[in-house]
Amino acid sequence: MSEPSQSATDRVVEVAARKGVKLDITTFDDSTHTAEEAAAIVGADLGQIVKSLVFVAPRAGGRLVPIVCLVSGRNRVDLAQLAAVTGEAAIRRATAREARDLIGFSIGAVPPFGHGHDVRIVMDPDLCPYPVVWASAGTDSAVFPVPPGTLRALANALVAPIAEEPWIPAAIGIDARLRFESGGSTA
Repeated sequence: MSEPSQSATDRVVEVAARKGVKLDITTFDDSTHTAEEAAAIVGADLGQIVKSLVFVAPRAGGRLVPIVCLVSGRNRVDLAQLAAVTGEAAIRRATAREARDLIGFSIGAVPPFGHGHDVRIVMDPDLCPYPVVWASAGTDSAVFPVPPGTLRALANALVAPIAEEPWIPAAIGIDARLRFESGGSTA
């Protein structure tokens, strides 16, 4: 383990401390750039990993308004759902440069809060059932555990359904898929 980045991680720790929360930051020599890497390193379920994804909504004059989505590591954001939740007519994923310029963090190291200015944050309800989730502390090798309710409060996040539906339709269910994969009948 190495020392966390002073500027990025300290910003995250400072925001939490102002709200009365002490974060237990863990840093690793290996990257936690992807949700899969983070889950493996911390020994958590993929669903416990908080992906902080940056989206943008265009405004007049070419200005972009950032929106950060806190998404379970198992999920992908549904743009139509996100647009409905935020009331934005047009919304898209931010480029790496836009994310860095708008919120001050690189993709893969975006924390759920501590962005330096007001940013709308929407949280995936699939994070809520876990007792603890893991989020980036502002670098691709620093993370912290936090209860989902505390995360919501620290990020001042709106909890709303923003994830794509699983690829298996509910009418089919998991048992039918298992029978299909094993060569059994689905009828």
